[in-house]
Amino acid sequence: MAQILKGADAARIIKEEIRTTIDSCSLSPCMAIIRIGSNDSDIAYERGIRNNFDSLGICLKIFEYQEAISQEELEQEVIRINADPGIHGILVFRPLPRNLDESRIASLIDPAKDMDCMCPASFARLVMQDPDGYAPCTAEAVIRLCEYAGVDFDGARAVVIGRSLVIGKPVGLLLLSRNATVTWCHSHTKDLAKMCRDADILVSACGSAGLITEEIAQHISPSCVAVDVGINFKDGKMCGDFDFDAVSRFAAKITPVPGGVGAVTNTVLAAHVVRAAYKAAAGKNLRL
Repeated sequence: MAQILKGADAARIIKEEIRTTIDSCSLSPCMAIIRIGSNDSDIAYERGIRNNFDSLGICLKIFEYQEAISQEELEQEVIRINADPGIHGILVFRPLPRNLDESRIASLIDPAKDMDCMCPASFARLVMQDPDGYAPCTAEAVIRLCEYAGVDFDGARAVVIGRSLVIGKPVGLLLLSRNATVTWCHSHTKDLAKMCRDADILVSACGSAGLITEEIAQHISPSCVAVDVGINFKDGKMCGDFDFDAVSRFAAKITPVPGGVGAVTNTVLAAHVVRAAYKAAAGKNLRL
Protein backbone atom coordinates (compact mmCIF):
# COMPACT_ATOMS: atom_id res chain seq x y z
CA MET A 1 0.00 0.00 0.00
CA ALA A 2 1.35 3.41 -1.00
CA GLN A 3 2.47 6.02 1.51
CA ILE A 4 0.01 8.93 1.46
CA LEU A 5 1.71 12.31 0.94
CA LYS A 6 -0.35 14.92 2.77
CA GLY A 7 0.06 18.46 1.53
CA ALA A 8 -0.31 19.95 4.99
CA ASP A 9 2.94 18.32 6.08
CA ALA A 10 4.92 19.84 3.21
CA ALA A 11 3.15 23.20 3.60
CA ARG A 12 4.13 23.34 7.27
CA ILE A 13 7.82 23.30 6.37
CA ILE A 14 7.41 26.09 3.81
CA LYS A 15 5.43 28.18 6.31
CA GLU A 16 8.24 27.90 8.84
CA GLU A 17 10.68 29.22 6.24
CA ILE A 18 8.30 32.08 5.38
CA ARG A 19 7.86 33.17 9.01
CA THR A 20 11.62 33.05 9.62
CA THR A 21 12.29 35.16 6.52
CA ILE A 22 9.65 37.77 7.32
CA ASP A 23 10.92 38.16 10.90
CA SER A 24 14.65 38.10 10.14
CA CYS A 25 14.38 40.53 7.22
CA SER A 26 11.70 42.79 8.76
CA LEU A 27 9.51 42.45 5.66
CA SER A 28 5.95 43.71 5.18
CA PRO A 29 4.86 41.61 2.18
CA CYS A 30 1.62 42.54 0.45
CA MET A 31 -0.34 41.00 -2.41
CA ALA A 32 -3.28 42.32 -4.43
CA ILE A 33 -6.12 40.13 -5.68
CA ILE A 34 -7.98 41.41 -8.72
CA ARG A 35 -11.42 39.85 -8.77
CA ILE A 36 -14.23 40.51 -11.25
CA GLY A 37 -17.65 39.79 -9.77
CA SER A 38 -18.28 37.62 -6.73
CA ASN A 39 -19.04 34.03 -7.67
CA ASP A 40 -18.94 31.50 -4.88
CA SER A 41 -15.83 29.62 -6.01
CA ASP A 42 -13.79 32.84 -6.25
CA ILE A 43 -14.93 33.97 -2.80
CA ALA A 44 -14.04 30.57 -1.33
CA TYR A 45 -10.59 30.66 -2.96
CA GLU A 46 -10.06 34.20 -1.72
CA ARG A 47 -11.06 33.20 1.81
CA GLY A 48 -8.53 30.39 1.78
CA ILE A 49 -5.76 32.74 0.67
CA ARG A 50 -6.69 35.30 3.32
CA ASN A 51 -6.70 32.75 6.12
CA ASN A 52 -3.29 31.46 5.06
CA PHE A 53 -1.82 34.94 4.63
CA ASP A 54 -3.20 36.16 7.96
CA SER A 55 -1.50 33.24 9.72
CA LEU A 56 1.81 34.23 8.12
CA GLY A 57 1.63 38.01 8.54
CA ILE A 58 1.17 38.79 4.84
CA CYS A 59 -1.10 41.69 3.88
CA LEU A 60 -3.82 40.99 1.32
CA LYS A 61 -5.63 43.73 -0.60
CA ILE A 62 -8.79 42.92 -2.56
CA PHE A 63 -9.68 44.88 -5.68
CA GLU A 64 -13.19 43.84 -6.62
CA TYR A 65 -14.84 45.11 -9.80
CA GLN A 66 -18.26 44.72 -11.33
CA GLU A 67 -18.61 42.29 -14.21
CA ALA A 68 -19.69 45.23 -16.39
CA ILE A 69 -16.25 46.85 -16.11
CA SER A 70 -14.83 47.79 -19.51
CA GLN A 71 -11.55 46.56 -20.92
CA GLU A 72 -10.06 50.05 -20.76
CA GLU A 73 -11.13 50.56 -17.14
CA LEU A 74 -9.66 47.24 -16.03
CA GLU A 75 -6.43 47.88 -17.89
CA GLN A 76 -6.05 51.22 -16.11
CA GLU A 77 -6.66 49.53 -12.76
CA VAL A 78 -3.99 46.91 -13.45
CA ILE A 79 -1.53 49.65 -14.42
CA ARG A 80 -2.36 51.55 -11.20
CA ILE A 81 -1.90 48.50 -9.00
CA ASN A 82 1.35 47.64 -10.80
CA ALA A 83 2.70 51.07 -9.94
CA ASP A 84 1.99 50.83 -6.20
CA PRO A 85 5.36 50.19 -4.49
CA GLY A 86 3.57 48.86 -1.41
CA ILE A 87 2.12 45.96 -3.39
CA HIS A 88 4.65 43.23 -4.10
CA GLY A 89 2.46 40.67 -5.85
CA ILE A 90 -0.62 40.52 -8.05
CA LEU A 91 -3.03 37.64 -8.57
CA VAL A 92 -5.85 37.95 -11.11
CA PHE A 93 -8.72 35.52 -10.66
CA ARG A 94 -9.46 33.69 -13.88
CA PRO A 95 -11.30 33.16 -16.09
CA LEU A 96 -12.33 36.76 -16.75
CA PRO A 97 -15.80 37.54 -18.12
CA ARG A 98 -16.13 37.00 -21.85
CA ASN A 99 -16.32 40.73 -22.57
CA LEU A 100 -12.74 41.13 -21.34
CA ASP A 101 -9.56 40.21 -23.20
CA GLU A 102 -7.65 38.10 -20.69
CA SER A 103 -4.46 37.99 -22.76
CA ARG A 104 -4.23 41.79 -22.82
CA ILE A 105 -4.74 41.99 -19.07
CA ALA A 106 -2.10 39.32 -18.53
CA SER A 107 0.42 41.17 -20.67
CA LEU A 108 0.07 44.28 -18.48
CA ILE A 109 1.09 42.59 -15.24
CA ASP A 110 4.63 43.39 -14.15
CA PRO A 111 6.55 40.07 -14.23
CA ALA A 112 8.18 41.10 -10.94
CA LYS A 113 4.71 41.08 -9.37
CA ASP A 114 3.18 38.19 -11.33
CA MET A 115 2.69 35.62 -8.58
CA ASP A 116 1.08 32.87 -10.68
CA CYS A 117 2.91 33.09 -14.03
CA MET A 118 0.04 34.74 -15.91
CA CYS A 119 1.88 37.10 -18.25
CA PRO A 120 3.82 35.87 -21.32
CA ALA A 121 7.10 37.26 -19.97
CA SER A 122 6.68 35.16 -16.83
CA PHE A 123 6.17 32.00 -18.85
CA ALA A 124 9.25 32.85 -20.90
CA ARG A 125 11.23 33.11 -17.67
CA LEU A 126 9.95 29.67 -16.68
CA VAL A 127 11.12 28.19 -19.98
CA MET A 128 14.49 29.91 -19.66
CA GLN A 129 14.90 28.81 -16.01
CA ASP A 130 15.26 32.46 -14.99
CA PRO A 131 15.46 32.62 -11.15
CA ASP A 132 13.67 36.00 -11.22
CA GLY A 133 10.46 34.33 -12.42
CA TYR A 134 7.56 32.78 -10.53
CA ALA A 135 6.18 29.44 -11.69
CA PRO A 136 2.44 28.73 -11.54
CA CYS A 137 1.73 28.01 -7.88
CA THR A 138 0.05 24.63 -8.41
CA ALA A 139 2.85 23.41 -10.68
CA GLU A 140 5.46 24.44 -8.12
CA ALA A 141 3.40 22.80 -5.38
CA VAL A 142 3.83 19.48 -7.21
CA ILE A 143 7.60 19.91 -7.07
CA ARG A 144 7.52 20.91 -3.40
CA LEU A 145 5.52 17.81 -2.53
CA CYS A 146 7.97 15.61 -4.43
CA GLU A 147 10.88 17.27 -2.63
CA TYR A 148 9.15 16.63 0.69
CA ALA A 149 8.76 12.98 -0.35
CA GLY A 150 12.51 12.74 -0.95
CA VAL A 151 12.25 12.30 -4.71
CA ASP A 152 15.57 12.29 -6.56
CA PHE A 153 14.74 14.16 -9.77
CA ASP A 154 18.14 13.69 -11.41
CA GLY A 155 17.65 11.19 -14.24
CA ALA A 156 14.16 10.24 -13.02
CA ARG A 157 11.57 9.28 -15.63
CA ALA A 158 8.62 11.64 -15.24
CA VAL A 159 5.30 11.24 -17.01
CA VAL A 160 2.99 14.25 -16.99
CA ILE A 161 -0.59 13.71 -18.14
CA GLY A 162 -1.90 17.09 -19.27
CA ARG A 163 -0.49 19.92 -21.36
CA SER A 164 -2.22 23.08 -20.13
CA LEU A 165 -0.27 26.30 -19.65
CA VAL A 166 -1.42 26.43 -16.03
CA ILE A 167 -0.24 23.01 -14.80
CA GLY A 168 0.73 20.37 -17.38
CA LYS A 169 3.42 22.23 -19.32
CA PRO A 170 4.85 24.12 -16.31
CA VAL A 171 5.16 20.95 -14.23
CA GLY A 172 7.04 19.29 -17.05
CA LEU A 173 9.35 22.28 -17.42
CA LEU A 174 10.06 22.37 -13.68
CA LEU A 175 10.86 18.65 -13.71
CA LEU A 176 13.08 19.13 -16.76
CA SER A 177 14.96 21.93 -14.99
CA ARG A 178 15.75 19.42 -12.25
CA ASN A 179 17.21 16.98 -14.79
CA ALA A 180 14.27 14.60 -14.96
CA THR A 181 13.46 12.99 -18.31
CA VAL A 182 9.96 14.19 -19.10
CA THR A 183 7.21 12.67 -21.24
CA TRP A 184 4.01 14.64 -21.74
CA CYS A 185 0.81 12.69 -22.35
CA HIS A 186 -2.61 14.04 -23.30
CA SER A 187 -6.01 13.15 -24.73
CA HIS A 188 -4.48 11.92 -28.01
CA THR A 189 -1.81 9.74 -26.39
CA LYS A 190 -2.00 6.10 -27.45
CA ASP A 191 -1.56 3.32 -24.88
CA LEU A 192 -1.45 5.45 -21.73
CA ALA A 193 -0.81 2.34 -19.61
CA LYS A 194 2.45 1.71 -21.47
CA MET A 195 3.53 5.32 -20.90
CA CYS A 196 2.81 5.08 -17.17
CA ARG A 197 4.67 1.79 -16.75
CA ASP A 198 8.16 3.24 -16.72
CA ALA A 199 7.35 6.37 -14.68
CA ASP A 200 9.34 7.11 -11.53
CA ILE A 201 7.13 10.19 -11.14
CA LEU A 202 3.57 10.22 -12.45
CA VAL A 203 1.66 13.51 -12.48
CA SER A 204 -1.93 13.72 -13.67
CA ALA A 205 -3.38 17.18 -14.30
CA CYS A 206 -6.29 16.58 -16.66
CA GLY A 207 -9.35 17.19 -14.55
CA SER A 208 -10.89 13.87 -15.58
CA ALA A 209 -12.27 11.76 -12.72
CA GLY A 210 -11.04 8.17 -12.78
CA LEU A 211 -8.70 8.76 -15.72
CA ILE A 212 -6.09 6.49 -14.18
CA THR A 213 -8.13 3.33 -13.79
CA GLU A 214 -7.21 0.07 -12.09
CA GLU A 215 -6.36 -1.33 -15.52
CA ILE A 216 -3.75 1.40 -15.97
CA ALA A 217 -2.69 1.43 -12.32
CA GLN A 218 -1.57 -2.20 -12.36
CA HIS A 219 1.17 -1.21 -14.84
CA ILE A 220 2.58 1.44 -12.49
CA SER A 221 6.04 0.77 -11.07
CA PRO A 222 6.10 -0.15 -7.37
CA SER A 223 8.66 2.64 -6.85
CA CYS A 224 6.52 5.31 -8.52
CA VAL A 225 5.54 8.58 -6.81
CA ALA A 226 2.01 9.36 -8.04
CA VAL A 227 0.85 12.97 -7.84
CA ASP A 228 -2.80 13.75 -8.53
CA VAL A 229 -3.50 17.36 -9.49
CA GLY A 230 -6.98 16.76 -10.88
CA ILE A 231 -9.95 18.54 -9.28
CA ASN A 232 -13.26 16.87 -10.07
CA PHE A 233 -16.60 16.34 -8.37
CA LYS A 234 -18.33 12.99 -8.44
CA ASP A 235 -21.56 12.32 -6.54
CA GLY A 236 -21.04 15.64 -4.78
CA LYS A 237 -17.57 14.73 -3.53
CA MET A 238 -14.22 16.12 -4.63
CA CYS A 239 -11.89 13.63 -6.28
CA GLY A 240 -8.80 13.60 -8.46
CA ASP A 241 -7.84 11.96 -11.75
CA PHE A 242 -6.72 8.74 -10.04
CA ASP A 243 -8.81 5.81 -8.97
CA PHE A 244 -7.19 6.36 -5.58
CA ASP A 245 -7.73 2.90 -4.17
CA ALA A 246 -6.30 1.26 -7.29
CA VAL A 247 -3.25 3.51 -7.69
CA SER A 248 -2.43 3.33 -3.97
CA ARG A 249 -2.16 -0.46 -4.25
CA PHE A 250 0.58 -0.27 -6.87
CA ALA A 251 2.54 3.00 -6.38
CA ALA A 252 5.09 3.68 -3.65
CA LYS A 253 3.72 7.10 -2.70
CA ILE A 254 0.52 8.94 -3.62
CA THR A 255 -1.12 12.32 -3.01
CA PRO A 256 -4.80 12.41 -2.03
CA VAL A 257 -7.53 14.70 -3.36
CA PRO A 258 -8.44 16.71 -1.39
CA GLY A 259 -5.52 17.20 0.98
CA GLY A 260 -2.62 16.80 -1.42
CA VAL A 261 -1.27 19.34 -3.91
CA GLY A 262 -4.05 21.84 -3.20
CA ALA A 263 -2.95 22.12 0.43
CA VAL A 264 0.49 23.32 -0.73
CA THR A 265 -0.59 25.72 -3.49
CA ASN A 266 -1.61 28.68 -1.30
CA THR A 267 1.57 28.32 0.72
CA VAL A 268 3.65 28.47 -2.47
CA LEU A 269 1.71 31.63 -3.37
CA ALA A 270 2.66 33.11 0.00
CA ALA A 271 6.31 32.19 -0.59
CA HIS A 272 6.21 34.00 -3.93
CA VAL A 273 4.92 37.18 -2.27
CA VAL A 274 7.65 37.04 0.36
CA ARG A 275 10.28 36.51 -2.35
CA ALA A 276 8.94 39.53 -4.24
CA ALA A 277 8.94 41.67 -1.10
CA TYR A 278 12.51 40.64 -0.34
CA LYS A 279 13.58 41.43 -3.91
CA ALA A 280 11.96 44.88 -3.68
CA ALA A 281 13.70 45.61 -0.37
CA ALA A 282 17.10 44.02 -0.93
CA GLY A 283 17.43 44.08 -4.71
CA LYS A 284 18.35 40.41 -4.92
CA ASN A 285 16.68 37.03 -5.14
CA LEU A 286 15.66 34.81 -2.30
CA ARG A 287 15.15 31.05 -2.44
CA LEU A 288 12.10 30.01 -0.46
